[in-house]
Amino acid sequence: MSKTADNPDISLQDPSRWKALVFIALAQLMVVLDATIVNIALPHAQLDLGISDGNKQWVITAYALAFGGLLLFGGRIADLWGRKRTFVVGLLGFAAASALGGAATGEAMMFGSRALQGAFGALLAPAALSLLAVMFTDAKERAKAFGIYGAIAGGGGAVGLILGGVLTEYLNWRWTFFVNIPFAIIAAAGAYFVIREPAGTRNRSTLDIPGVVLSTLGLVTLVYGFTRAESAGWSDGLTVSMFIASAVLLAAFVFTESKVKSPLLPLRVLTERNRGGVYLSLGLAIIAMFGLFLFLTYYLQIVKGYSPVMTGFAFLPMIAGMIVGSTQIGARLMTRVAPRLLMGPGFLVAGTGMLMLTQLEVGSSYAGLILPAQVLLGLGMGTAFMPAMSLATHGVRPEDAGVASAMVNTSQQVGGAIGTALLNTIAASATTAYITSHAAGATNQKLLQAQAMVHGYSNAIWWAVGILVTAGTIAFTLINTGRPGAGSVTAASGDGVEDEVKIPVVAH
Repeated sequence: MSKTADNPDISLQDPSRWKALVFIALAQLMVVLDATIVNIALPHAQLDLGISDGNKQWVITAYALAFGGLLLFGGRIADLWGRKRTFVVGLLGFAAASALGGAATGEAMMFGSRALQGAFGALLAPAALSLLAVMFTDAKERAKAFGIYGAIAGGGGAVGLILGGVLTEYLNWRWTFFVNIPFAIIAAAGAYFVIREPAGTRNRSTLDIPGVVLSTLGLVTLVYGFTRAESAGWSDGLTVSMFIASAVLLAAFVFTESKVKSPLLPLRVLTERNRGGVYLSLGLAIIAMFGLFLFLTYYLQIVKGYSPVMTGFAFLPMIAGMIVGSTQIGARLMTRVAPRLLMGPGFLVAGTGMLMLTQLEVGSSYAGLILPAQVLLGLGMGTAFMPAMSLATHGVRPEDAGVASAMVNTSQQVGGAIGTALLNTIAASATTAYITSHAAGATNQKLLQAQAMVHGYSNAIWWAVGILVTAGTIAFTLINTGRPGAGSVTAASGDGVEDEVKIPVVAH
């Protein structure tokens, strides 16, 4: 069958690809949910298990370190071992780790289960995205598939806040772990029977052990540095040491990858300007979003007095906006306009929503301020996420699809760690400064505390606005590809060599 620019390699499409998308999306939802669902349950788990205040951060940090540190390795394993097999093993391992976390009897068991969840998540996440990349070869269908995936990737964190609140309030914190088990088993069974990975897309090169060690240590120290900065401060000796060590390790990793025959992360994956633009702009946008989730959760619960369930449902407008932006705007326009004309404006619309939230006050109206701001945030991020997820594997060789997909997850994970630490530190400093300057004339200490807290949030949100504007600018300037299907099905892989690829490419 002949190829066309708009419909390349139709004969290679898997007839069960849409069924496969259901199970891939379910798995992705589970991983994204887990990033936020535990936050709501953490106070209850801490009390039950006797976890000290000093150690409670490790419930979040253990997951983030394992997930962020092992993502590139997980992506390479998917390319080497087979994406379907890696996907199923990741799901079953994630279910087992979740069962261990739900049954935890002490802090060591809890921290260990969270690290295991992160490790299996690092197998699962890049395998899921790269399966989409190699299974959907038609430009229009690919846009729809990535629209669904993008909506889940963007909105899943907010869904986690709702589900975490419901499970914690009406059952108990252990169900925030146990809920993963049916998700994982259904997705694994469906994937095993439905997914058929296209032939000839594996990378059977020898595993780059020095690259694995250097990337894992570099990313772990980077994520830990930002996580520690949040609690110990930016000038703390160990925090500074972590950042220096991370810079040295990641520089050594890049040098190693430029020299070895079969690199863990071929530099051609990073140096292609469109993929590089996606990784950078998406990472920046996640910095802003993760900080916002944290501030709005605390604002609604502590300042406004919302219950965990009410707080979760208060995020619904953002979820709705993301779904509409991703499936109705991004997916419909992806095959008609250049991706930068969706990503750039998308980030700027989200920045407008964020700008509205800089006006937060103790007595701010939910309907008058928070709701419309969330709608704009959701619409903007949903519209930008969809082409970003699709472009992550833009023009990439099929055997590199797993590691290219892992880079998207890595930029999100590192962005999340940076966002939580950086913006929380800015907010805390502004809060302290406000209390110091207003303490003398204050007659109501409780009101002063609330005003100081909100002042801190609005200061940090100003930074988030700037970060989103930067993300939009990067999308406009670095991403220069045309609309999908606008040209030939041959694309440069980033090293100057043109390769015939089995996944759609986007013409320059």
